[in-house]
Amino acid sequence: MRSPVARFARLLMLALTLAFAGWQPAVAQDDSGPQILRDTETEALFHDMSLPLIKAGGLDPDSVKVVLLNDPEINAFVSQGQTVYVQSGLLEAADNINQVQGVVAHELGHVIAGDSIRSAQGEKQAVGISILSLLLGVAAVAAGAGEAGMGVLMAGQRAALGDMMAFTRGQEATADATASRLLSKSGISGKGLLDFFAKLQNQEYRLAIYDKDSFDRDHPLSSERIQALQQKLMSDPAWNKPTDPKLEARFERVKAKLLGYVNPKQAVLKYPESDQSVPAHYARAYAYHLSGYPDKAEQEANALLAIDPHDPYFLELKGQILLEDGKPKDAVVPLREATERSGNAPMIAAMLGHALVETNDPKNFTEAKDILKVAVSRDNEDPFAWYQLGIIYDREGDQSRASLATAERNNLEGNPKMALASAQMAMKGIQPGTPDYLRAQDIAMVSRAELAKKDKKYRDKNFQ
Repeated sequence: MRSPVARFARLLMLALTLAFAGWQPAVAQDDSGPQILRDTETEALFHDMSLPLIKAGGLDPDSVKVVLLNDPEINAFVSQGQTVYVQSGLLEAADNINQVQGVVAHELGHVIAGDSIRSAQGEKQAVGISILSLLLGVAAVAAGAGEAGMGVLMAGQRAALGDMMAFTRGQEATADATASRLLSKSGISGKGLLDFFAKLQNQEYRLAIYDKDSFDRDHPLSSERIQALQQKLMSDPAWNKPTDPKLEARFERVKAKLLGYVNPKQAVLKYPESDQSVPAHYARAYAYHLSGYPDKAEQEANALLAIDPHDPYFLELKGQILLEDGKPKDAVVPLREATERSGNAPMIAAMLGHALVETNDPKNFTEAKDILKVAVSRDNEDPFAWYQLGIIYDREGDQSRASLATAERNNLEGNPKMALASAQMAMKGIQPGTPDYLRAQDIAMVSRAELAKKDKKYRDKNFQ
């Protein structure tokens, strides 16, 4: 039989577990988390569709990003900073670009309100309630009223949870109202936003969510959101304004190529060969390419180029298929034109640099290096470009800058241990005080600080 002290200790540990179980901080996604999908055409579409909304919100267009995640869930969210994450499942579920604009307008509402910071305040308030109930409950347990003490704890947790949910529901309602204002100011119809909420409402029905209200939810019910916004959006002058047909056509292309990339089998079923539209050719090209049918993929790319021989994204697709089919020399021609016609888009340029490197022709290395250096200067978030640039430096015998390129790549890929080792190696061969040396030094400092969070040896000032 346990002693009173042991019983008290057990109850105290249980109380602590209950008090803090719901208030764990968010952690960074590991390697199994959703992958960021980067594509020049998609990013250009996201930029153009969201730019009027960003300006309407008084935000800096250079600071706000809309990023695509490879995740089948129908969702979008804002993390720290001013980045809106749109999951691939949402893009697939959207019927048109106006629906995506409505969702992005809502997420920009969170950015404008600073909700990523305010959420921490809401959690702090809820934790305060939780801790108070913990102290009262422990006091009751210590006085011998174990059951009463646990009752106080449970009631406190319920109150804390309710307080937190009410806080987040308030944030969502405010973001909805801001979305309505941004859409109106941008001259964009709010039909898409309401239609997408209707989609979510149908999903709630399928999941048997029949709540009359949202008291126990961190988001308002979709029916509540529609009711709150409907009159305002329908009375707005932009309500019946049609979407730009060119923007809509770009959306259909991006949606089709995304499906071909993330779900090749479904893409072929949705777009049978009898469908000769641009989105259908796009979807099948990616589906065949990723499924190991390069000849059929190239046929689809050729069909697109027959429609528009100078479209930079059709040229990029043709070059990618040839390059990844082991034909880098053939890939250089379409990729060079794609780079020029896209305004030297960094990711397309990086693919051209890759093709030039893969030719194994030393005559192409200088061009590849020049192209890749410009690409990473314009887009420093592409680890693949740094990898290719590192290959060039290595073949030139410049091991120090090859190490710096490797450090850049590992830094972007979230591998601080390799980034630190490569940066230190680079500093040994690069003249101190130069821009490259200072960059290597910065990577080393950031990587060491990241490693120090888990391993105390990296906190030693003398550690090298």
